[in-house]
Amino acid sequence: MRIMVLTVADCPNARPALDLVATALDGREAEVELVEVADEAEAARLGMYGSPTILLDGTDPFAPPGAVPSLSCRLYWGADGAMSGLPDETALRRALAGQAAPVRDAGGPGPGPADCCSPLPEAPDLPDVRRVVDRAGRGRRAPAERGLRAVQQQILRHFADTGTAPDTRPLPPEALAELAAEDFVTLDEAGNIRAAYPFSAVPTRHRVRLAGGVGVWSMCAVDALGIPAMLGQDAVITSTDPVSGEPVTVTSVDGTLRWEPADAVVFVGQRPGGGPAAVACCDVLNFFTDEASAGTWTGSHPDVRGRVVGRSEAARIGRDTFGHLLAP
Repeated sequence: MRIMVLTVADCPNARPALDLVATALDGREAEVELVEVADEAEAARLGMYGSPTILLDGTDPFAPPGAVPSLSCRLYWGADGAMSGLPDETALRRALAGQAAPVRDAGGPGPGPADCCSPLPEAPDLPDVRRVVDRAGRGRRAPAERGLRAVQQQILRHFADTGTAPDTRPLPPEALAELAAEDFVTLDEAGNIRAAYPFSAVPTRHRVRLAGGVGVWSMCAVDALGIPAMLGQDAVITSTDPVSGEPVTVTSVDGTLRWEPADAVVFVGQRPGGGPAAVACCDVLNFFTDEASAGTWTGSHPDVRGRVVGRSEAARIGRDTFGHLLAP
């Protein structure tokens, strides 16, 4: 068997992916190669659906139907419903044994890829929680350990019910600090919640009006698209094109999205330097009225790495990133 691990430059999961392959092989012989992919054309030629992608004799056992070649970070769903930057070891062992690996399509749980924002920089002064919470893949669902997920879900439900951030005083301070350290929430200088992805406590370019009448702000365009999926509610998203100032509206009814204008697109990317998503990328993930407008913006921001995605892919990214956050 020939195994190729496809990655982009400086992917934090490249070496862990090689180690995972070695563990899953469990001593069996195989030709294993790490391949650094330089551009979208090469990604399409090799069949790379995000970094890292593991090919077994040229086939990606985790690629869901309709996957689009991509240089973006890749997330995989684990058996417990959590996201990670690597596939599940048991699923990889099954794939190596010639058994079909469970994959995720656009509508249900299971391992599969998703795009991400940006990895946190190395921070050796942070607590050892970094070994518990896989932030390299930018999964947005907090782990269940130490009550982190329960606190995260409590915060998200308060945003959804009221449109505002909850008072932090009743929340466990240790859990809140850990959620902030791992970028599940951001806090202001007074210790108040400024954001709990996908929600923002302060006004942004992106407003989401829920079917029940509550209005919320989202951190970015992708976050806005993820809110109806996360809450299982109809919603109307209103935003503006940062180039022309023209409105972009996305109406979600029973999971079906209607875009106005019909040619609208979304830019996904990040600023150089890393850091929390609120700093690295939230202000650059925007709706545009069409590809020409998005091209004008990217041309005037050469330092921002990213790409323009179509409506269906943008919706998938939002759904895959946030749709499961309130699941038990």
